[in-house]
Amino acid sequence: MAAPVRRGEELELQIDSLAYGGNGVSRLNGFVVFVRGGLPGDRVRARVTKTKRGFAEATAVAVLEPSTERVEAPCPHFGVCGGCRFQDLDYAAQAAAKEQQVRDSLVRIGRIVEAPVEPIVPAASLYHYRNKLEYSFTAGEDGIDLGFHRAGRWDEVIGLDVCLLTTDLGNSVREAVRDWAREEKLEAYDQANGEGYLRHLVYREGRNTGQALAVLVTAPGERFETGYFVDVLRRFPEMRSIHWAVNDTPAEQTNVPTKLLWGDDAIEEQLLGLRVRVRPGAFLQTNTEMAERLYAIAGEFAGLTGVENVFDLYCGTGTIGLSLAPHAKMVWGLEISEEAVACAIENAELNGIDNAKFFAGNVGQTVEELVGEAGSPDIVVVDPPRAGLAGKALRRMGELGAARLVYVSCNPTTLASDLKVLREEYGYELVRCRPVDMFPHTPHVESVSLLEKRA
Repeated sequence: MAAPVRRGEELELQIDSLAYGGNGVSRLNGFVVFVRGGLPGDRVRARVTKTKRGFAEATAVAVLEPSTERVEAPCPHFGVCGGCRFQDLDYAAQAAAKEQQVRDSLVRIGRIVEAPVEPIVPAASLYHYRNKLEYSFTAGEDGIDLGFHRAGRWDEVIGLDVCLLTTDLGNSVREAVRDWAREEKLEAYDQANGEGYLRHLVYREGRNTGQALAVLVTAPGERFETGYFVDVLRRFPEMRSIHWAVNDTPAEQTNVPTKLLWGDDAIEEQLLGLRVRVRPGAFLQTNTEMAERLYAIAGEFAGLTGVENVFDLYCGTGTIGLSLAPHAKMVWGLEISEEAVACAIENAELNGIDNAKFFAGNVGQTVEELVGEAGSPDIVVVDPPRAGLAGKALRRMGELGAARLVYVSCNPTTLASDLKVLREEYGYELVRCRPVDMFPHTPHVESVSLLEKRA
């Protein structure tokens, strides 16, 4: 049956809820329309942008009757910057929507009729919570500028006066680098034609240590005086590590090899009492405060007594596994990134933890080798990427037969599809699922799930 709406058509729609990903959900005589810019409780006029067999997509062009849950967004760049989509939605409504998205995914995709979803853990801080930001250089009216992509555009960057997701220090560092670039009369790299020089500024901050790290990413060639750039950033007493990276590809990527210009090669953060080394490209949850909550929940669900053999799959730099190690017999971490594994090993040594070992390898291909080295696990903790567990990795994890699985997820839809396979093919039941809001004002939601193998 063809869609009852046409592309370009304008409709009056009542927004009922938020779908995972952040679009409002409306129904037109039962036909679902996903509306970008529509919030629950809004009545909007929306223009249809895409039609499919079972649904349509639209963009709100006017709010005819605003939701009672709409609030004034505090950021001067809201609506233009692509960073925070929901500053204009009351936070309690944001959190409730995310909790419902996790429940809906488990019911609709996972086929878990009565999903054991617990109340969401709300964000402790609504603003200034990020420990890492990646800014892009752009040509502004007053000279070169630093900012984020315009909402919905890959080819346009807006300069920032302030970002409410970083700290005062983070804003000051960005302003200092912008002013330096203007003084030096350096040009921003143009993604469209490949001309220009300055590409990105990466800023990382140890929120519990106060230590800061910066990486300047440029096109090839040394067109700036590195000593003066260092002097500009050394004015901040918190700055401990200054790097330069060259990206010689058209792709907008910042995780490229770096050259240390000054200071230590890494900074330190503290998580749940652990000292964690943070290098320019190391993965660390970008909300330190909520990462501690997330890992604490994973530890609670694991229910360790000190005698368990634990597998930590997709272990990254080892933060979850190392937080579990004091309560386990042995922790074995597996991660495809050799750099991350090196960090995990270093972090274990840094904290004097000798019952955690980390190995580099693809989970789907090498977990059997890990069993040969470590024996069978009693508990498996898994924290996969947003795409969830790849087919082979999912099968291998199911075949391990551990009594308990703790699944840390950043995508409720892939979580639900993975849990369906684990239940139907490997006999695991979902016992608990607790959503966690790591990123207020964004569509993202994390969760921790506990699965137990049926006897």
